[in-house]
Amino acid sequence: MVLRRFRLPRHPLLLEAAVFIGRRTELSLLTKRIDHITRAGTGLAVAIRGRRQVGKSRLVQELCDRSGLPYLYFTAVKGASATESTTQFLAALTESDLPNDHGLLPGTPPAGGWGDMLRLLAGTLPDRPSIVVLDEVPWLTEQDDTFDGQLQVVWDRLLSRRPVLLLLLGSDLHMMQRLTAYDRPFYGRADNLVLGPLHLAETAAATGLAGSDAIDAHLITGGLPGILMRWPSGTPADDYLRDECADPASPLFAVPEQSLASEFPNPDVARRVLEAVGGDARTFANIAGAAGSRDGAVSSGTLSPLLRQLTDDKQILTADQPLSTSSGKPALYRVADSNLRLYLAILRDVHNLTRRGRPEAGNTLLRNRWTSWRGKAVEPLVRASLEQAAASGALPWPEAHAVGGWWNRQFNPEIDLVGADRGPVASQIHFCGSLKWLGTPFDARDLYELQEGARRVPGYDPAHTGLIVVTRSGATLPTGVVQTIWGPDDVVAAWQA
Repeated sequence: MVLRRFRLPRHPLLLEAAVFIGRRTELSLLTKRIDHITRAGTGLAVAIRGRRQVGKSRLVQELCDRSGLPYLYFTAVKGASATESTTQFLAALTESDLPNDHGLLPGTPPAGGWGDMLRLLAGTLPDRPSIVVLDEVPWLTEQDDTFDGQLQVVWDRLLSRRPVLLLLLGSDLHMMQRLTAYDRPFYGRADNLVLGPLHLAETAAATGLAGSDAIDAHLITGGLPGILMRWPSGTPADDYLRDECADPASPLFAVPEQSLASEFPNPDVARRVLEAVGGDARTFANIAGAAGSRDGAVSSGTLSPLLRQLTDDKQILTADQPLSTSSGKPALYRVADSNLRLYLAILRDVHNLTRRGRPEAGNTLLRNRWTSWRGKAVEPLVRASLEQAAASGALPWPEAHAVGGWWNRQFNPEIDLVGADRGPVASQIHFCGSLKWLGTPFDARDLYELQEGARRVPGYDPAHTGLIVVTRSGATLPTGVVQTIWGPDDVVAAWQA
């Protein structure tokens, strides 16, 4: 249960808290809803979902502090009974600045469970705008399977008629999606806000880094505020990794471990599939083999629905399709969160060594694997940066709304960057490109491989399709042989407003 007193009114978007980085867009969207309930005198509900440590609670607390409005912040406890939860909720309500008259609150929660508790809440709301936050809503629905139905009834009859902003938070993405799904009681009553990690420019600001150092920091932390807040400002990634990997209690280990424990409490086949993908099994066949047991590979009938669950429901995996003017196979799977991806690929082994009192061996292992891992992990980040740049008109191809890669079944060749009008099946290819994220510059040999490989991409037209190079260490190319050459600073700048 989280309790904080409200502060004196301040303009919600003028003052920045010193320790709060980014989230301007999300704060603006939520502030817009406060403005609406102030004008209309009626309530609005917003369901906010996002993975653990992505900063949902911190964002909402910042909104409450900046707004100057009376608010109630209640965090559910996993495993608590409905009686325990309503008792904790009543205590939070009593200690908050929300009720018009604290003397009217009962000493014990109503006997009718959450339905009567929510009615009591509605009766205590002030006449002026206020905020009510219910954090970890999926845990409330676990305690009482009628919770969302009770919430719907009280919202329709009482809460929505008051100037209240109701914020429903949850880390279980599938359960939060179900909360407002068309076949659920609260359908159509809440706006949905998906909170992702901090973007690259926000990571750069949080760490005080620029260029390739900021990109390394983003790959290491996944843009998760729960890790970024512990990053000493201006500390390069190599120094940060060396120091943190010597600390067995570092959030660099703790955050992904907690995510795995909450999402996959049992070592079942789904957990093995995730670990196989994290270990660089990218194709369906390789995942089936890596996640198998002594009895052999995971069967297609088992693996196919598991991959759909992990990509669509849990959203912990991402399936990349080859991008061209023809449909292609195979899909390549990756762990969506780069911090969890790094943990499964490297940091878990490093952590085991650190806990055994061998941090030097862990650091050596990390150095040996880091460059190769980074070279692949940076690909989706660069593709997203190119999409950002195209949308803002910073690339010669503003119509390139989708940026991906292309490969055939033999993975010969693999084209790192393909920009098209849409994906995964495009009508026009605007550019093809190569990504070289090593310690050597992009040279004439790399250019030859790009030119030869690009000709194999369905939809490539040498007269109209451009070439782009993204390189960590510069390029030694004649002028004009490619349309665009990007370095680390350009990748970061794509995210800067």
